[in-house]
This record gives sequence, structure tokens and C-alpha cells, in this order.
Amino acid sequence: MHEYNILEKGKPIHQASKAIILLHGRGGSAHDIIALADEFCDESFYIAAPQASNHTWYPYSFLAPANQNEPWLSSAIAIVNQLIDETAKEIGIEQVYLMGFSQGACLTLEVAARNAKPFAGVVAFTGGLIGDSLIVSNYKGNFGGSKIFIGNSNIDPHVPLARSEESKIILEQLGADVTLKVYPNMPHTIIADEINTVKSLMF
Repeated sequence: MHEYNILEKGKPIHQASKAIILLHGRGGSAHDIIALADEFCDESFYIAAPQASNHTWYPYSFLAPANQNEPWLSSAIAIVNQLIDETAKEIGIEQVYLMGFSQGACLTLEVAARNAKPFAGVVAFTGGLIGDSLIVSNYKGNFGGSKIFIGNSNIDPHVPLARSEESKIILEQLGADVTLKVYPNMPHTIIADEINTVKSLMF
């Protein structure tokens, strides 16, 4: 199970007017992903990145049957929800951004969709909702027009584009304004166009 281990940066939470929560990918770390905040955040931001146990949020592919990824998946969701709740209590959910890459992008979308709220923005750099098939009844709440960005390659080896497309539909049904940008032959990474698109949409 995951411990509540949060790396923090930027303005102290009780002094900040905005916040960003960043979720690292499989094999990554909070130290790696928190550097991404430099692309988006000014001195008004509280910046937080939780660390997964053994650098992995859940052991198998996000397309595996959900029970195969338990109890790690439920533990990961609980950690992120706790961080969101604690941050929103200080800053307000309308000023909280949620962002992740790869496995962290999938977790970002899953957490957001299971309890949709009017986030400042939600960003998934190569991600989709989690499960071998998507159960729409798992997802509830209302994004209230929150902007969500999903970037993906047409040939990503870990996240099929079809899952990103299916996720977009569900997120829109929950009231999100979703931008899905497809990059031909993009490697499994974050590219400058994704960063610039997110900046123009949300920051």
C-alpha cells in the first residue's frame, strides 16, 4: 500500500492562491515530475507531488482487470483524493490543477472522473481512464466546464489512442471541456507542443 508521502515546492499552502498536483509515471518519482511545474507555475502556486511506493501506482497495465491492480489502485486513488481535499480546503477546488504523465496521467483522469469537481484544469500527458473495460457508473460528479487536456500518440505502446478517445466521451458527459490532441508517431514522452497547448488552454 502507498504511504502519504508528499513532495512540496513553491508557496506554502496557506499563503498560495493556486495549486498544482503532479502524478509521476511508472518508474518515475515525485522529484522527477515536480520539475514539470516550472513550465506552468508562478510564485502564487503551491506545488505538490505524491510519491508512489516502489515508484509504481499499480503493478499491471491500466488496461488489466481492475481487481488485478488492487489494493494498489484503491490506495493510490485514496492518496490523491486526500491531497486534493487538503489542498482544496486551503485554496478552493476552482484553483487546483491536477496533472500527470503516463501511469500518473491515467491515475489523474481516474481520480478526477470518479469524483468530478470544477478543477482549474486537469492534464493527462498520455493517459486514459483505468480498467479492462470502462464502467460508466464508476464516474460521477460534475466538472462544471473544467478544461481537460489529453495528449497521446497514435501509436503509443502503453496507452492506446482508442482509450483516450473513449475517456474523452465519458469526461464530456461529466461536464468537462475536453481537448484531445493526437500526435503522429510521438514517442512515450511529453513534448513542447503539449506544454504550450496546456498553457494556452489553462494558464
